[in-house]
This record gives sequence, structure tokens and C-alpha cells, in this order.
Amino acid sequence: MKKTKPDDVLEDLYLQVARIRHFEAALHELWTAGLIPGEMHLGTGEEGVVAGVVANLVDGDAMALDHRSTPPLVARGVDLKAMVLEMLGSEKGLCAGMGGHMHLFSREHLAASSGIVGSSVPMGSGFALAAQQLSPGKVAVAFLGEGAMNQGMVLEGLNLAVTWKLPLVIVCKDNGWSITTRTRGVTGGGLVQRARAFGMRAVQVDGFRVDRVCKAAGAAVRSARAGRGPTFIHARCMHIHGHFIGDPVLRIYGDPIGELKPIAWPLVRAISCRPGAGMPHRVGSLTGIGATLAGLGYRTYVSRRDPYKIAGRLIDASAQAALDAEARDEVRGAVEAAISEAGVKNIA
Repeated sequence: MKKTKPDDVLEDLYLQVARIRHFEAALHELWTAGLIPGEMHLGTGEEGVVAGVVANLVDGDAMALDHRSTPPLVARGVDLKAMVLEMLGSEKGLCAGMGGHMHLFSREHLAASSGIVGSSVPMGSGFALAAQQLSPGKVAVAFLGEGAMNQGMVLEGLNLAVTWKLPLVIVCKDNGWSITTRTRGVTGGGLVQRARAFGMRAVQVDGFRVDRVCKAAGAAVRSARAGRGPTFIHARCMHIHGHFIGDPVLRIYGDPIGELKPIAWPLVRAISCRPGAGMPHRVGSLTGIGATLAGLGYRTYVSRRDPYKIAGRLIDASAQAALDAEARDEVRGAVEAAISEAGVKNIA
């Protein structure tokens, strides 16, 4: 980042958060209009984590990304129009229309993503090894969700990163849910403690505060550049749209009567259906479903912790409005240009 004054740094961070938010909103609109096929995993809610980390990277640093790859690519300066064209399946897209939103890469920015859960850590270790051997002083960052922390390749990657003292920063974005399963129900122990068990530095940070993430990531990147090995950053966040657009759990909150009507009676019948488990077990299962719905709904709709809004409150209101308009106009221009170039007639 070129600016050094505290207020200027916060404004730079907010601009990146706003650019990511508006770009993800544009993808949401295009997907809803039927122009982007398949599932769409947005990074809405991860802006604070992503912008805070990427702000510390320079040319020559690498990024290994998961299936929510567009936020880091936006923050890294990848061409927005090229990404939109990619989503539209155009041969003029970032990956010639063959990558979609989960398999994006930019050779120029040393950035690559994969839809394989957990693959970003071994990929990031490879980037970091290349930096160590070929570009001393450069670093690699690997982004992953907390659900991926139980993958064997992640643990192998962490082990090698420590053993070889690789210049790698592992960023774990923890929203508490592995798709629709509570992560605490399938993950033993604490993730920070798990990372420390490998012998690496590990810190926890509030992922809703882009300023705090930037500070933590800055220390981790400086340590990696100095040859002191990897750092694990555990950042709490949320997925405003759930695991993917149209997440069935969150749809219940948008239309409770319509969504619950076809499943309510089968769930009630399941309590008395014979043969099967005992009544206490059945009631407990039904209670568990209710708790899952309530918990996800609370984090998404009730807590109202939004990194985009929180970042806006860190700067002057007039500056916030101007930067938000700048980000919105940039994204709108890129989308309109991509739609025109792709020959899309109507997005209504």
C-alpha cells in the first residue's frame, strides 16, 4: 500500500472492501438472471479478511485460493471485466471461459484457485517453495475455510511449511459452518492450537475488522519475508448468502411458510414412524435440526455483523460515500462492458 497515514490506510482498506462487496453483488445479480451457470459460492461476508490480508502483498507474491476466489482476485487487481466474461463463459474471459468461478487463475498475479477442498494449502506451499528458491523475500498466501482443516493434504502442507521454513501465510476463514454442518460437531480441538502443534506461529483475529486483519497479516507477511517461516491466521467471518446462492437453510428465513410447508409434516411424521430409533433420539434429532436453523439464522440475520458496514464506520462519512460510489461505478462499468462484449442482450 502506497499511503502511510492511518486515515489513508483505512480508506484504502475500505475501498477494497467496497470493491469486493459490489463485485459479489453484481455476480449475484448475473447468477439470478440465469447468465452464470452452476452453483455460485460468493465471498460476501469475507471482505474484511480478504482485503486485510491482500493489502500486505506486493508484486511477485502469490495466492493460492479456494472456491471463493473472486474476492482475493478483486483485491489483488485482476481485471474485473475479464472475470465477469469468465463467469459468462466467454472465450474472452480470464481463463478463456473454461474456469468458471471456482477455477480461476491469473499468471500475471501468481494467483490460482481450485474447487478441491483443502487444496490451497499444498498449492500455497508449492508457491512458497518456489519463492524461497527463486525469489527470496517474496511470500505466498493460502486461503481456506475452517471445514478444510480436517483434510489430510492440509495437515501435510502445514507440516512441510514448517519443516522447510516456507514463506507461507495460511489464512483460515471460519464462519462456524461446514456447508450446513456445525464445524464444532466435526472438528476436534482448537484450530489455532492445532497449527501451533506443528511448531508455527498462529494467531486469532476478528475477521469482521479489516483493520485488525491487516495488522495481523502484516506481521505474518513480514515474518515470512524475513525467512522466519509460516504463520497461521484464524479469522472469524460469516457467509451472508450461506454456502452458496440459494442455500436451502437460509431460504427458510426468506420464505418460512413456503420452504417449511413441504418438509414440516414429514419431519413430524418421522417422530412416530415405526420401526426406528427410540422416541428420545428422534425428538433430539428434530431439536438438533431446529438448533441448526436457529444458529445459522442468528449469525446471518440477527447478529448483523457486516465487515462492509464496519469498515465504513472506521473512516469519515464523506470519504466513505465517495469511495463507495467509486467502487460501485468501477464494478458497474466492468459488468456493462463485459455484457456488451459477450453479446448478452438482456439481463432482466
